[in-house]
Amino acid sequence: MIFPLRVQGSVVLKNKNEQFKRTIRSLFTILLILSETAIFAYAWINEYNDYIVLPFVQKGNWFFYAVYVILFSIFLNSFDGLKYGSYRKTNLIIAQILATLATAFIVYLQIVLLTARFVTVTPLLLMFFADTVIIVLIVTLGEWLLRKLFPAKRVLVVYDGYSPSGFIDKISARKDKFRVEKIVNISVGFEEIEGLIKQAESVIIYDVHSEARNKILKICFENDVRAYTTTKVSDVLVRGAESLHIFDTPLLLYRNIGLSFEQRFLKRSLDILVSALMLIITSPVFLICALAIKLYDGGPVFFRQARGTMGGKIFRIHKFRSMIVDAEKDGSPRPAEEKDDRITPVGRILRASRLDELPQLIDILVGNMSLVGPRPERIEHIRQYTEEIPEFQYRLKVRGGLTGYAQLYGKYNTTPYDKLQLDLMYIQNYSFFLDIRLLLMTLKIIFIRESTEGFSHTESKKITDKSKK
Repeated sequence: MIFPLRVQGSVVLKNKNEQFKRTIRSLFTILLILSETAIFAYAWINEYNDYIVLPFVQKGNWFFYAVYVILFSIFLNSFDGLKYGSYRKTNLIIAQILATLATAFIVYLQIVLLTARFVTVTPLLLMFFADTVIIVLIVTLGEWLLRKLFPAKRVLVVYDGYSPSGFIDKISARKDKFRVEKIVNISVGFEEIEGLIKQAESVIIYDVHSEARNKILKICFENDVRAYTTTKVSDVLVRGAESLHIFDTPLLLYRNIGLSFEQRFLKRSLDILVSALMLIITSPVFLICALAIKLYDGGPVFFRQARGTMGGKIFRIHKFRSMIVDAEKDGSPRPAEEKDDRITPVGRILRASRLDELPQLIDILVGNMSLVGPRPERIEHIRQYTEEIPEFQYRLKVRGGLTGYAQLYGKYNTTPYDKLQLDLMYIQNYSFFLDIRLLLMTLKIIFIRESTEGFSHTESKKITDKSKK
């Protein structure tokens, strides 16, 4: 017998719990897809099938239902709408509603092609409202059941030199997933840490240097305790490495060149196509926003500012002006705060709806930016952050983007080091289809308030003071 019986029993029990949780998630996913498909089938049979010159019969109908299931599943995955127990209930509902809308839009286009004319959208609108009710009910039930069956895990936080207080605040906001029971510094010794790990359900390793972190990970592995760890830049690079099996010693290949020629060509083609199309579609919105800004105080419509992008190139970014004229008349950069009196009433609406970012489509079309990539930072911030974090310049291996990992998974006030890691994750794992998925995900964060949170007054003052030095 290789392992003690107690350990084997513990492994089996934990595996069963995980399998049970996955089964519940799968059941709710199947319930959602079947419910939405049934509603669509009703709308198709009773409304749209009759519009076709030669209406579908049984096999044709089932084929169309299968297309709906495939499209809906793809959009659910693209919007991260299946992560029951991981994301907040509101986020899941928004993601699933967006998946329903996207699927309905594609299906409507198919119906138009089949009928060779524009047909009424009323049945699809009624279907959407019914889908929304189903989504709210299923997500609410799913989240309630998962919380009852799988309560928050008791967590041990192990840290090294840096205080984990800010990080503790973040995980404490998810009381449904984590319950921090003890925080310990590695200075207490590995013998005591091992004893604490054996009593914990989960361990979070916060900013611990690699040698000590590896020891803690092995202790967790030996005792079948779930472990989470914050990442370093080197960890992100390792995750993006390519495995080579040239001989019997495994190798990891780090290309370290940014994007290949083929990748740059595909990315630029997508940028030109989408930005040109979006500029045409949103031109009425452009006009309304411009008039609102001009009529409010008579100041300039656009706000232009020097930003850094690929290879250290400097360009002037375009945004709709959301602050008063001369908001930084003293010449010192001052990030927007949560309740900033410099933001105009029109500007608050533009920022909340993300419409202030719309003019950046111009920057994308002319080649200064990309649709997806690291956010172009102010020149002052690049200098400041690079002094504090030399690796911050690694973000400049690709063009700055309108959206990206840091915008989707971070917040406006996410720390520069965390933004760097998120951006490197994108650079190291870039693909054409990843860009498509991130663009779809961008639609979701428009409706999520916490992603637009500004800096607190204290955080803003720190950045302003540093930039003056």
